[in-house]
Amino acid sequence: MIFIQLSERQEKIIDIVKENEPITGEAIAQRLKLTRSTLRPDLAILTMSGILDARPKVGYFYTGKTAFSFVSESIRKIKVSEVKSVPIVVDEESSIYDSIVTLFLEDVSSIFVTSNGFLTGVVSRKDFLKNAIGGLDLNKTPIGVIMTRMPNIVVTKPEETILDAAMKIIDHEVDSIPVVEEVEIKDGKSEYRIIGKISKTTITRLFVELGKND
Repeated sequence: MIFIQLSERQEKIIDIVKENEPITGEAIAQRLKLTRSTLRPDLAILTMSGILDARPKVGYFYTGKTAFSFVSESIRKIKVSEVKSVPIVVDEESSIYDSIVTLFLEDVSSIFVTSNGFLTGVVSRKDFLKNAIGGLDLNKTPIGVIMTRMPNIVVTKPEETILDAAMKIIDHEVDSIPVVEEVEIKDGKSEYRIIGKISKTTITRLFVELGKND
């Protein structure tokens, strides 16, 4: 769980507002024996985070929200398109050996596979390990032989929220999922073009950034 640590003074401000709302910034400053200008940064943080609500000529109110609820709301608003990273993609005809080399050079947990530019499969480190010790000729066997194929691949789309993507990663117990856009082809059929990926690392990095900024 992410928790944003408020300062001791910010916690005192919240308590004062809870007990005396509505209360002006000047009144809060007097109770803390500080100047209004000294409190301005703290009040700005608390209002921007949604914990306090400021109304002109009235004062501050406590909204009932917490720092954690603010992070939760932020995550629900962030779209996959805003945080997606670059996917590592190989063609379906690439050999298992070449794909393993790509996996380690790029330091990723999974590789997405395409044919004619469209998503056809995914291979994880576990898949590579299982087949590497299974007696296959890695130089001659194409990656398409061992990959998980569509439609058994979990995907996310740019307009979905990062929370939606995170829930898919958890529910399906995978390390990453491709970000795709749907492309119509012949006879009303459609295929997926890979435009990015969301991984556990992507989500962890986002949480860290939210914690730092807020």
